[in-house]
This record gives sequence, structure tokens and C-alpha cells, in this order.
Amino acid sequence: MKSLLSLILFSVVALVSAVPQAVAQATDWQQIPIAPLPAFHPQEPKRIQLPNGMVIFLQEDHELPLIDGTARIRGGSRSEPTTKTGMLDIYGEVWRTGGTKTQTGDQLDDYLEIRAAKVETGSNADSTTISWSCLKGDFDDVFKAFNDVLRQPEFRADKIDLAQKEMYDAISRRNDDVSAIASRESRKLAYGANNPYARQPEYATVAAVTRQDLLDWHRAHVHPNNIILGIVGDFDSVAMEAKLRQVFGDWPKGPLVKEDKIDFQPAKPGYYQIPKEDVNQTSIHMTELGIRRDNPDYYAAQVFNEAFGGGFSSRLFKSIRTAQGLAYGVGGGIGAAFDHPGIVRISMSTKSATTVESIQALYKEIEDLGKNPISDDEIKRAKDSILNSFVFNFDSPEKVLRERMAYEFYGYPADYLERYRAGIEKVGKEDVARAAAKYLHKDKLAVLVVGNTAEFDKPLSSLGPVTSVDVAIPPPPGEKGEKEEAPPKPAASNAEGKALAAKVARAMGGLDKLQAVKSLRVNFTESDPGDQTPTPIEVTIVFPDQMHVTIPTPQGAMTIVVSPEAGFMAAEGRVRDLPAEQKTDSLAQIHHDPVYLAQHVNDPAVTFTAAGTEKIGEVETAVVDVGGAVPWIRWYVDPYSGRILRENYEGMGQSGPFQGETELSDWRTADGLTFPYLHRNKQNGKNSSTVQYTSIQINAPLDPKLFEKPKQ
Repeated sequence: MKSLLSLILFSVVALVSAVPQAVAQATDWQQIPIAPLPAFHPQEPKRIQLPNGMVIFLQEDHELPLIDGTARIRGGSRSEPTTKTGMLDIYGEVWRTGGTKTQTGDQLDDYLEIRAAKVETGSNADSTTISWSCLKGDFDDVFKAFNDVLRQPEFRADKIDLAQKEMYDAISRRNDDVSAIASRESRKLAYGANNPYARQPEYATVAAVTRQDLLDWHRAHVHPNNIILGIVGDFDSVAMEAKLRQVFGDWPKGPLVKEDKIDFQPAKPGYYQIPKEDVNQTSIHMTELGIRRDNPDYYAAQVFNEAFGGGFSSRLFKSIRTAQGLAYGVGGGIGAAFDHPGIVRISMSTKSATTVESIQALYKEIEDLGKNPISDDEIKRAKDSILNSFVFNFDSPEKVLRERMAYEFYGYPADYLERYRAGIEKVGKEDVARAAAKYLHKDKLAVLVVGNTAEFDKPLSSLGPVTSVDVAIPPPPGEKGEKEEAPPKPAASNAEGKALAAKVARAMGGLDKLQAVKSLRVNFTESDPGDQTPTPIEVTIVFPDQMHVTIPTPQGAMTIVVSPEAGFMAAEGRVRDLPAEQKTDSLAQIHHDPVYLAQHVNDPAVTFTAAGTEKIGEVETAVVDVGGAVPWIRWYVDPYSGRILRENYEGMGQSGPFQGETELSDWRTADGLTFPYLHRNKQNGKNSSTVQYTSIQINAPLDPKLFEKPKQ
């Protein structure tokens, strides 16, 4: 220990004695000389091109006993048919989850899990990817699975259906977040609503995707001459190359991917507005077309971006957030992409009451660039920030490999990474001023504003004409690929319908008992198809218009409350108002309850219209359309027992509007009334959930605060 301490002290003394005298006498940190950055020479991967056109990069890294690889295949969502937008998202997921001809995706999960390995697939605008990660000792097994997925995917139908449902859910929630709306819609303004970089999946386009579409895409694109494969890890390059030549060498070439020319049609300059009433802050995005990374002004634009809107020391941040206190976040600049124009985007978030003031503040900063260009000091700080952080973007062989593969994919020079630092270092004040003047124009910006318009400090129209942007989500298609029309709503009851409704009431326990019901407390379990563990739920209904739902979650109970005064969800100490359509649907559920409807069999405002017969199983049911003062619902009634065997109705789920169907069975008695304890639900013809009642309480004591909105 003593000798080690002596060695440390000796090293410290030597280091101090090596500091120049000028540094030791410095009185200001700026007097300390800073050595130039060392030359940047990253570890270059080995490039191999097979006779069939496959390009391979091998990057040795012996720090850990791991081997990772990624294959990037030309062709992505920008080439999918407009009528099937979202197809590549489904392809990128089901390529892996759908398994191969020899094993299902679930079996592959188990195979990889015991090896602590993974094989993953995905997609983006211009390519699809398949990758693996494994321990060195498991490479042969995992690489075999990777190759099987790469060349023999099965795209099983159940996984396609699951992926579509996940996308439906994402579509239904895409208007929840202000910043997400602003980012999505501003991209449409910059590129054009129908541009493949801006278009978005809809229920109809997702529903249109078939298994055959995925198989056809795979056969058209996955060929060796369209693939760039990169491998990094603990291996010997000579041995790895020999193995890859053996595995891929006899794979024949396929047709080259040819993509249509993409048209960019940016929106006209002006103001675009999206009202969102349930927020108290505004998201502002100013956009126009940007540049490509091979543009000679790219380096100057990068320095400008950092100085003007790139961080805590940028002009926008110091002026608009720090000095004026207008922004939660602000920044932006001249965007650049590899093979298509990026987006010039200046964005900020502010409170609703400073919306117009914030837009004017952004305008002032842009206008000031002409009179007060980016200074030498600002440029120096920006360049230092870029260059000092540059190495951390490529501080591992894996990061260098990923970047080198990108240059290969887009046709950029192999030494583009080394050129980057030199390009930044050469940028001067005149270069930055030229880039700003050339690519950022106040009078060419499309300004998108998303927020609570009623709380703006001034109407947006005070700045100029305003175009409203419609972000309503088109409804999903029906089972046959187009929206199914609901049966016509009856205008009045008929005698047969009234008689059937009365029979339903008698079967449930009689009108007197039904009308004595003021509230129901129902405990049940709900499970989606494939669920192994049903979710326990408690619902309390107070007729005619109050409902309280309690759902346990790992983070604590979540409650949903609907009443005439409020509609909200509370979880983890936070409260969020329900969207209007969700509140309306919850009220419809109350008014569709068999107890509520049976209570109103003699109410002239509620109509019961017999509409023929339909066979369900062995029973020839009587069809009754119920409407009038309640949302339409169709009963299928057993004319002998008076029990409702099926209901059809319109609903609003997580995936948007749907045509609903519920099979009712397992009728039991509780407190003198008879209820269906088992509900099997479908949405748009597909199984959606199973509900099994466990208990029903009638007129149970209620907490008077049950429907009050918690204070935050």
C-alpha cells in the first residue's frame, strides 16, 4: 500500500511540474491555453461485397463477449400504397412475431429467452431492419434463428390481427397529446398532407392490409443485393467472413428496389389552427422545407441551428424563455435529411394566455437575424458545443458501424464522418449569415398553433387569415372493409315490440321490482382474447346518469366517473377529464343496461319496435329495435323465455367507433331479479372481450362523495 501511495504522489508531482508557467500564473480561466482537439480517426469496419450484391461490414470489438448484427433492407413505408398506409408498420412487427415456417413467434421467444438473446424486426420510411444480439457462445444458434426469420417468415394471421388492433389503439389516441398533434400536422404542412413522409395510418388503411400484402412485400424486397449487413462484437473477421460467404453466397440476386419520385408540396405561408379545449398551453410550430445533408451549406446550417435554437445558450432560449419568460421549451433550426429535404422548424410551448405574444416574439428573433447576425462569440460557442459532443456520438465501434452503414445506404462518401468535424471547424460568420438568410424566411413560414383558443391572449386572426386544420379521426371500417350502416332507428313502438319488451321485463323479475332499482353495484372480471389473467372490475351505476368504475392496476386503483356534472379519470393522484365522446358513450352504456330499458317498457319516450326474426343457434329469436329517448340498441329475444340472447349497438372504444355485439347467457337470480352473468363481446365482428359477473348488489349503500371530482 505504501509503495502504491508513493507512486500516486510521484505522478501528481510530475503532472504539476509539467504545467507551463503561464498557466500556473493565470488569473482568469480564459487565459489557460487549450490544446487543439486530436485528430479523429474512428475504428473503421471492414467492408465486404458478395458477388450477389450483399454488402457486409465487420467491426471487431473484444471488450465484451457479445455479437450483434443488423441487416438493413431497401424499401420502406414511403413506398407502400396510400390505400394501405401503415402496412410497413404491421410488416415490421409481424415479420418477427409471426415466426417462421419451422416455429411460431412465441416458440421463437422461448428459444431466444433461454439464451438471453433477441431477434428483432422493424421498419421506417426508406428501409426495414432485422437484427440480433447474443452472447458469443450462442452465436451459431441465434444466427440460425436470425437467418430463418430473414428468409422464411410466416406472417401468421393471428399476429397480423394483433398488430392491427395495436395500430387501431394508437390511431384512437393520436389526438390526446398537444405536442404530438403539432409535430404530426406541422410535418404535413412542410411536406404536403399526401406526402409519404407525412401521411398517417387510418382505420381503413390498416384494415385493408392482408397477409398476402406482407408476403408480396417480402418477396419483392428481401434479396441480397438490397441488403446491407453490419456485425459488431467479439469475433474474428476472417472466420466471420468465411461463415457469411457460406450462408449467403449462393443466395441469388433479386430485382433492385425502384422507388417513385416523391413530390413535396408545402402548405402556403400563413396561420393554421387546431383547437384543443382540454389543455392550458399552446404548441407553436413554424415550418418550411429544409435541406439535404449533402447540401454545401449543411455545416453552416448546423452551426446556425446550435447558435440560434439548439440549447440553453441559444438565442431563442436566452431571449424567449430566460429573458421574457414566455416558453416552457423553445428551439429549432434548418432541418436536414440524407436523401430528401428536412424541415425548417421553429417550435415552442407556451401558456395559452401568451400565444400570440409568443408568435410575435419568435418573429422578432427571426427578423433580428438580418440586423444582428449570429456573432463570432455565438459561433465559437456553437462550434465548441458541436465538436466537444461530437466524439460521444461515435465513442464505440457499434456507433461508428451504424453511421458507416448509413453512408453506404444513402451513397455518401465512406469518410463522411471524418469530413464532418473539418466541415464544422471551417464555418465562419459569413457562412452562418448566408445559411440563415437563404433557408429561414419569416414570410415563407406556415405557422401551426394547437391549443385552447378560448384562452388565447388575442385571436390568432389578429395576425392574419387563419385556416382551420381538421384532425378528426375517420371512423373504422366494418367487417367488410367499409363502414357498415346501422339498422334504421324506429320512429315509434309497435304492438308486437311493446309485448316483447313487457315479456323481457317479466323474465327479469317484473316491472315493479325493476322500477324499485335505483342503483346497481356489479363486480365482474374482464378478459381480452388470449388473456390468462382476467381483470377484476367494480362498476356502480345510479340510474339514470351516474357511473363509477374502479379498476386495479400495479400503480394503484384507477377510477372512471361519469355524471351530469363531470366525466373524468383519476389515477396515481392525477385527474384527467374524459373526452366528450367517451363520456357520451359511458352514458349510452347506462341507458343500454337491460334493467334501465326494462324499467321503461311503458315509457312513451322509449320505443320498442318488433323487426322480424333471426335464428341464433337453435332459437328463432324475435328482433326488437329499442330507441327514442335512448341510444339505439337491437335486442334478440327468446320469445318463449323472454330472455335477451344478443344485443347489437353502436359504441366508442379505444380504437374509435364500432359496431358492437354482445351475447348474453348464464342467467342467474340476484335479490329477486334475473341477470345475464356472462357477456361475450365483439367489435366490428371480431371477438373483443369476455365479461363474467361475480356479484350484483341492488340499492347498496353509496358513499355520497363517490361521484365527486377529486381536488388536485
